[in-house]
Amino acid sequence: MTKTLCVIAFLFFAYSIFGQINKKSFTVKFISEIPKIDGILDDPVWMNAEGPNNFQQYFPSDSILAKQPTIIKMFSNGSTLFIGLKVLSIGNNWVIPSLERDFRAGGNDNISLMFDTFNDGTNAFLFGINPYGVNREALISGGGETPETDFNTSWDVKWKGESKMFENYYTAEIAIPLTSLKFREGETQWRFQSYRFDMQTNERSVWVKVPQNQSIFSLAFMGDMIFEKPLGKSRTPFALIPYINTMAEKDYLPDTGKTSVKVGGDAKVAIGNGMNLDVTLNPDFSNVEVDDIITNLTRFEVSLPEKRQFFIDNSDLFSSFGNSLDANPFFSRRIGIAVDSAGNTIENRIVGGIRLSGKLNDNWRLGILSIQTDEDKANEIASNNNTMVALQKKVFSRSNISMFFINRQSFQDYDFVEREDEYNRVLGVDYNLASKNNSWTGKFYAHKSFQSDD
Repeated sequence: MTKTLCVIAFLFFAYSIFGQINKKSFTVKFISEIPKIDGILDDPVWMNAEGPNNFQQYFPSDSILAKQPTIIKMFSNGSTLFIGLKVLSIGNNWVIPSLERDFRAGGNDNISLMFDTFNDGTNAFLFGINPYGVNREALISGGGETPETDFNTSWDVKWKGESKMFENYYTAEIAIPLTSLKFREGETQWRFQSYRFDMQTNERSVWVKVPQNQSIFSLAFMGDMIFEKPLGKSRTPFALIPYINTMAEKDYLPDTGKTSVKVGGDAKVAIGNGMNLDVTLNPDFSNVEVDDIITNLTRFEVSLPEKRQFFIDNSDLFSSFGNSLDANPFFSRRIGIAVDSAGNTIENRIVGGIRLSGKLNDNWRLGILSIQTDEDKANEIASNNNTMVALQKKVFSRSNISMFFINRQSFQDYDFVEREDEYNRVLGVDYNLASKNNSWTGKFYAHKSFQSDD
């Protein structure tokens, strides 16, 4: 019995040491010089920078080194993270189907960089670039397990990336202001991963090895980036986006005219190192990318992604409950539309809203949302308040328990509103299971809805 226990203890110790030896890491040096971001790595400062190299192949095999080398160098001057890339291949036949920003990686020559700034294995920031210098950024949530729900390219942030093509390779330079990211004050380590698509050799490669049965951007497989100097306070700038919309019309037959003026705007305020406060007043969302045109020949409605910036940051706190296919208690795209008396779906004006979301500390996340919509008596649409409170607690390495409360209620009496439609409330709890190496994943939830006739 004693021998057996000793053998088990030895194997556990050996496994632990082996894991520590094989964990990848690199140092982000502190260098005060600022390179010119033109895509050409000719600034002397890059000679002193270090970074992650020795990429592993993800496809067609996940057990060998990548055949096409990728070289990354990074450094920081305390306010900006600078990244230099050299991406090699067998020729210059780069595959770039589109020059649209926020392109999807599949079917493109490109490289992506992921930063888990809170070291939680659940959320990360992604930045990518292709040989033509087209940029993309995204928010990764839910550990990056499901591309359809855990990858949000509607997120936009200020940064710069340029690239330059040469014979059999391309280079790129990226500058990411630290004000564009959220992180703890005094932090010295982030988790990092990079993946690359090489269409000329049909090879996909990653810095930290990822098994093929896992998503290529899974946050379970990341290395460490260690800052030479501790980071300062995360200082996301205050953002104010006002607008004025005027419209004038004239009917020449009766010689009458009408002029209307619409004023509103959005504001974003950082609270601490991990929280955001979003405020919107009389929004028109005119700066939002238009939805793709979809011809729906089924009897089921189409689920379109949320692109309004007011709803984007920490959107997983509100939208990841239940099952996205048939049991999603909160879908923000429903806010701002309503069904009129003829059964048609029309726009329902948003009067204003407030949204507080983000990390309270290493283990807790909070989301509070309240939006008021306007009444439209001509179309028999009531004024409603839409409120949601979500609380998430991290458990074990990458799992979490989440609780939420949703209330949609009209606080006025309308003749055209049935009693059972005066309010709708949903209360629930979710447990999201994700082991450290992602061998075990699962989701368990229980939700209960309440209506005014209950």
